[in-house]
Amino acid sequence: MVIDPATTKYLIKAHIKADGIIEKSDVVGAIFGQTEGLLGDELDLRELQRSARVGRIEVELESKNGKSEGDIVLPTSLDKVETVILAAAFESIDRVGPCKATITADQVEDVRVVRRKKVIERAKELLNKVMEEGKVEGESIADNVRQAVQVEEITNYGPDHCPAGPNIEKSDAIILVEGRRDVLNLLKYGIKNIIAVGGTNIPKSIMELTKERITTAFVDGDRGGELILKELLQTADVDFVARAPQTREVEEIPQKLIMKALKNKIPAEQYAEMYDIKIDRKKVEELDVKKSEKPSKKEKAEDPTTAKESKTEVSKKEKDRIISEKQKSYGKILNEISGSLKAVLFDNNDKEIKKIPVRELTDSLKKSDNISVVVFDGIITQRLLDIANSKNIKEIIGIKIGNVVKMPSAVKVLTRKDLH
Repeated sequence: MVIDPATTKYLIKAHIKADGIIEKSDVVGAIFGQTEGLLGDELDLRELQRSARVGRIEVELESKNGKSEGDIVLPTSLDKVETVILAAAFESIDRVGPCKATITADQVEDVRVVRRKKVIERAKELLNKVMEEGKVEGESIADNVRQAVQVEEITNYGPDHCPAGPNIEKSDAIILVEGRRDVLNLLKYGIKNIIAVGGTNIPKSIMELTKERITTAFVDGDRGGELILKELLQTADVDFVARAPQTREVEEIPQKLIMKALKNKIPAEQYAEMYDIKIDRKKVEELDVKKSEKPSKKEKAEDPTTAKESKTEVSKKEKDRIISEKQKSYGKILNEISGSLKAVLFDNNDKEIKKIPVRELTDSLKKSDNISVVVFDGIITQRLLDIANSKNIKEIIGIKIGNVVKMPSAVKVLTRKDLH
């Protein structure tokens, strides 16, 4: 069917039924012949075609069982009223060729409305395509810039050159992950105190690092992550455990799931009990034992028997240590602030003075003279003990003891392990 789109405003669509076999030329002839003079000179079909106000009459017929049936389409550039009059005139035709016939005007279609709908639909498709391309391009630029920054920020730690974030050296808390891609993904969301262990063979430099920092193991939610976690719990001093959702990997999870996993971290001992993982503390404590028991030049010159007796005496004191009710209450406070990197300061009357970030603890202790007890979510260091001793602080309660060479006799030191 050929319709001239330049002149068409409306399409008259009609349906024809004939009681015999007819052809297209019969239908066209009947329309011209039986409408001639019916509507006056202004709407005479021949004149309208000569002036190009109507197009060709298109007919599609199908004959079956001695009868014919089909569709008629007439494009017009007349106005709406003239077009519907012409459509109604089609229904006055009652004979086509030698056969009786009926024509029914089914529809007068506004071509401009149809075109407008097509334009709108196509415009929607093009807009969606442009927006999608722009979105992908924008994301690509952002990802490229972000990735470049991540690569610049990533560092290598220790003799094993473990991939790590830029804050690994100075942060009080660290996060252990499996590989370089895990480090890159966490850097993407501003987490910079991370270091990769590189699989189940944990480097010694990382084992050393976990002794001095609050350590969270953040592993994949699959079998591989479980194996790495078991190795970490047996060889490193892990304080907390965080896991990616089941079957997901740290390197591919989005920021929301990363933050949720780290927020829901649980103590390592609790995790080990929940999943029946046996922690070999001999390996974990091996480095501390070597550090604490390594004799100085002066000690080497002393009588080995005296040293042995001294060691036995210390061991006995540790064994016979009795935790008071007040210290147990400090243990509860330590549990409450666990993971917050906060410190709580108490005076001589066991009254809370204030709660501060751990990073401000040393400065606060230097400036204060009425502090008696410090409970904080961090590592007890030699520097902190020296300040506490100079300020006559009686007790310090922390997560664990770092690399302490000289323990002040006037300061009582307790860790989370001692209080539980």
